[in-house]
Amino acid sequence: MMVDAANRLQPFLYNRRMQELIRQLLAELGEDPTREGLINTPKRVEKALKFLTSGYDANIDDVLNGALFTVDYSEMVIVKDVDFYSLCEHHLLPFFGKCHVAYIPTTKVIGLSKIPRLIDVYSRRLQVQERLTNQIANVILETIKPMGVAVVMEASHLCMSMRGVEKQNSFAVTSAMLGTFRSDPRTRSEFLELIKLRAGAIASRELTPSAGLGLECVND
Repeated sequence: MMVDAANRLQPFLYNRRMQELIRQLLAELGEDPTREGLINTPKRVEKALKFLTSGYDANIDDVLNGALFTVDYSEMVIVKDVDFYSLCEHHLLPFFGKCHVAYIPTTKVIGLSKIPRLIDVYSRRLQVQERLTNQIANVILETIKPMGVAVVMEASHLCMSMRGVEKQNSFAVTSAMLGTFRSDPRTRSEFLELIKLRAGAIASRELTPSAGLGLECVND
């Protein structure tokens, strides 16, 4: 009984510790954590951060459970313009934008509604855009073994627009081209045309705008 009681209390104790850390942070920033506008801020921040990092607790198998279907189809499947929101792991500031996903199936397809869910799972973690792009592509490749997978992400980073270089209108584009999308320029060009990006803007996972994004973010 004592063990069960301790297990039930553990989340409560953890919550209190996290909220106390947030109160200390507010004080270190020169604020008064006890004033009216901030007295409940630690609870709100804790709740927000848990939601924004809920991808750590997600199980990909559970997400895709019952959503893999055997079909006789070998043309490109595209889900584009999926909104995503994530937190930069260097400054804990948001980056957000659009994600475009394509794959060419062999024997199985993923239920269309699960693609945005996969994007959410990996976005709701502390991330860098380059890694996020690769994670989405790789999980699709490993799950259904398609002929190829392509993922393109376009994002604005508040760590660039609010601080550091303070370039409000800049955005980063990253891509992961696997299988046929990497080896066949025509397939890659068709995908980029269908998502309305110039084919010359992306060259098989080699993107100048984002290649140094992580280091620039750290160095600012």
